Amino acid sequence: MARLEGKTALITGAARGLGAQIARRMAEKGARVIINDLNPAAARATADELGGEALACDVSDSAAVSAMFREVTELTPEIDILVNNAGISGIEGDNSARARIAQLAEAMARGEEPEEALDGGIAGVSDEQWRRMLAVHMDGTFFCCREAVKLMRPRRRGSIINMGSIMGTFGRSGGVAYCAAKAGILGFTRALAHELARYDIRVNALAPGWIRTDMTDPLKPLQPMLEMQTPLRRFGEPDDIAWAAVYLASDESRFVTGQTLSPNGGFYMSQ
Repeated sequence: MARLEGKTALITGAARGLGAQIARRMAEKGARVIINDLNPAAARATADELGGEALACDVSDSAAVSAMFREVTELTPEIDILVNNAGISGIEGDNSARARIAQLAEAMARGEEPEEALDGGIAGVSDEQWRRMLAVHMDGTFFCCREAVKLMRPRRRGSIINMGSIMGTFGRSGGVAYCAAKAGILGFTRALAHELARYDIRVNALAPGWIRTDMTDPLKPLQPMLEMQTPLRRFGEPDDIAWAAVYLASDESRFVTGQTLSPNGGFYMSQ
């Protein structure tokens, strides 16, 4: 069934990982997909695989996002679906963070209380790290929504899906910047859903639990413990998020707005 036939979807941060899988499933269900990513070559490769288009920009840059949406209007006069998926973990390429994760896993395996949080604790978070985290997640979501609404509102329809995280619903020691950014996205989603309901534009969020992706790969030493804390006893797969996104983008969810759907294997219940 072509659940998204005739719809155009822009997915940010979609060259790989969750974004690529969301784009893949949306394309399978009939959507025309536009792949955004910071890496132009990677965006083009994924777009070519799916028969879509690629637009590269840093979503944390307001001017770059505005320019990207001008390019969008040259490709198509309509955007039906926006998925704000672009994000960072904050430990990309950080070997010291990987070492801390390994030490944390070893301490917990011995039944010891770790002395140091995953990211070194709030005292170890620099101004630059804090601002970059909020810029990519919060600013990027805001900038893209602001531009997409200009295209959706005159047509009085559309679906916006913002990527939160289970870390934004309950918080956890060792990720204050990430948790703050994701919690902010969930609040922003509810506020924007109220604002746009009169235009029949739905705004929802996804809050994934532990999903097997490149972003969670550094957490492998902790995976056995995290799986034990998850009632379904496993990490999720990218499709667990991709199909949820398809649902929120489709007319099947036409009475759903301002909601956070959290595929997390029951992890939230164990916290």
